Amino acid sequence: MALSTPSKGDQSQAPAGAAVAVRNLRVNYGAREILHGINFEVPAGETLVIMGGSGSGKSTLLRTLVGLEKPSGGEIWMRGKNFAAMSEEDRDELRKKMGMSFQGGALFGSMTVGENVALPLQEHTKLDESTIEIMVRLKLDQVGLSGFENYMPAQLSGGMKKRAAIARALSMDPEILFFDEPSAGLDPIIAAGIDDLILKLKKAFRITIVVVTHELASAFLIADRMILLDKGVIVANGTTKELQESTQPRVRQFLDRVPEPELTGEIDYLQMLTGDIPPIRQ
Repeated sequence: MALSTPSKGDQSQAPAGAAVAVRNLRVNYGAREILHGINFEVPAGETLVIMGGSGSGKSTLLRTLVGLEKPSGGEIWMRGKNFAAMSEEDRDELRKKMGMSFQGGALFGSMTVGENVALPLQEHTKLDESTIEIMVRLKLDQVGLSGFENYMPAQLSGGMKKRAAIARALSMDPEILFFDEPSAGLDPIIAAGIDDLILKLKKAFRITIVVVTHELASAFLIADRMILLDKGVIVANGTTKELQESTQPRVRQFLDRVPEPELTGEIDYLQMLTGDIPPIRQ
């Protein structure tokens, strides 16, 4: 089920048909390697869900994909271009075709919802203010927040903040949309609404979506393909059906919610507290 590592001859060419492709990606924090040679592809118009336990490296992977972390090795291809090897100026241009919805929403608390959504358009386009106002209303309508442009983030519920963050991520009409734990901290009904919104956006715009989540119900609902990370490596890569039918022990432990041995967890915790020995998990 796991993808094979590309040969060196493959690594200088853009992968055909893939909106995102990662080849032998490695990320270090200091002397400690967090991601150990990651390989996967996301075909254009599909949704990839990245799963993994706490400390598996999934958040590091997402941050590296959007350029917030610098890889120590390997390649990241976006829309046929080697994102990791670009100049910062070219990378900034490519980011305009990418949208990111952060876990907590990351809305600016001193700005209204409309101002938050308008910000990327004001920073990266030459549209006049009247056009931006129309775009803001359209984006808020797409996420079910029509009429909320003058509200402050503090006046919104958790689910509404998530929707506002998605509207901002959509403001530049991205071709690739990234989500970090879109349903985290929401009750099941509100979380189901966010899942439904993601499905509607994909259907309406044929957008490529990459989602990091540990919510199994959401993952199996929205994914075309899933990867499972464990200690910085991919232990499974396949369709939802393939993962559900997997007999790989680590996959079954994650999907069946089998806890780690208690002693191991206690040792990891003590190591992190004392700092004498690096934690076992990446």
